[in-house]
Amino acid sequence: MTRVSSMPGLPGNLSTPRGSGLLTGVMSDHNLTAEVCSGPWEGESLAPLCSFCCCGLLNHTLTVVFMVGLSFAIVASNVVTLTVTIQTRQFRTPQGYLKVSLALADMTVGIIIVPFSIYTEISLMVTSALPAWYQGGSVASAQGPWQPCSLIGPVFAGCTFVSISTIFLMTVERSVAILRPLHKDSVVTRHRALLLILLSWAGSFLLALAPLILGDGFALEYNECSRMCNYVPLLDGDGSVLLLFPIFDFTLLGGTLAVNVLSFATIRRYTRERKLLSVASLSADGGAGCAHRPSFSDIKAAKTIGVLTFAFTAFFSPIAVFVLGSVVGYTWCAFSFLAFWMLAANSCCNVIIYSVRDRRFRKGVALLFRGGGAKATSASSSFQSRRV
Repeated sequence: MTRVSSMPGLPGNLSTPRGSGLLTGVMSDHNLTAEVCSGPWEGESLAPLCSFCCCGLLNHTLTVVFMVGLSFAIVASNVVTLTVTIQTRQFRTPQGYLKVSLALADMTVGIIIVPFSIYTEISLMVTSALPAWYQGGSVASAQGPWQPCSLIGPVFAGCTFVSISTIFLMTVERSVAILRPLHKDSVVTRHRALLLILLSWAGSFLLALAPLILGDGFALEYNECSRMCNYVPLLDGDGSVLLLFPIFDFTLLGGTLAVNVLSFATIRRYTRERKLLSVASLSADGGAGCAHRPSFSDIKAAKTIGVLTFAFTAFFSPIAVFVLGSVVGYTWCAFSFLAFWMLAANSCCNVIIYSVRDRRFRKGVALLFRGGGAKATSASSSFQSRRV
């Protein structure tokens, strides 16, 4: 038996699924995703269904426990972020709106994407019948009834694109505050922020649906390696359209990193100037010049967004490596699980970064858990009025 390939950039039908006797009819018919490989895969034998995460009852159980814990962590952490951000007046700013958008995208992963994988894995554990959306079955029955991967796959891709675009907008918003502190309130308004957020969500999900909109050469199925719903091209489909995904990701991430470098360079210059001014006695003109520099809170927020960017890049990098390896013909089953689930785990990390880096957010979380939402809001309002 020879190895088969499903698409450039994603792992194909690597093996005959567990309980393959149930799929005899499917495999005997023309499998729309199957294509005999030449090149690096030619002559290799198919790997068994069990990957490192789900080979054996114990490993499979631990994988489900991990998924359940991750889903709970994602939902709980982003509920905290949304509650603190919405109930605290200090966060009712363009930056606060962008944080809400990012939290909603992350929470969607914990509410829809991860629970579907949990449901599928538990179904595989308690029954010998493979679900219709499992790898090799959904594509072969592409003309059949609607299956849930048709929703789960685009939602996960869309939420990932929303996260990347939102982090980019947060970085640009902070860079305006750093580079043009006197113009930040006129350039970055709440109405413009809301408009950009809406465009970000619409554009991200339109891009996620692009492989399905631009032609009928794609289907979605639950991949036995990544344990998530993946895009799979049919035999006569053109998989090159999926290159839109990494092009979009790398362009925005590259732009985000470039803007962060520019902001940090400006912050460093201001820091040096502040030290020089503190050593020399400030004249009246020198004191007035300080008004043209960004405030300490703006600098602190820019650094927080920088940490957020680098954290997302670190969690996203395995996916980038996996896609590049798949394009040149390598199939890394175990690594695909690691890459996809690292990206999903990033959805619960933002609240940790906010709590460590942002004193006001940390105070809001403390007030939330001490006295409830209403008390937290009133306490935060009084705290803000005292500072004013």
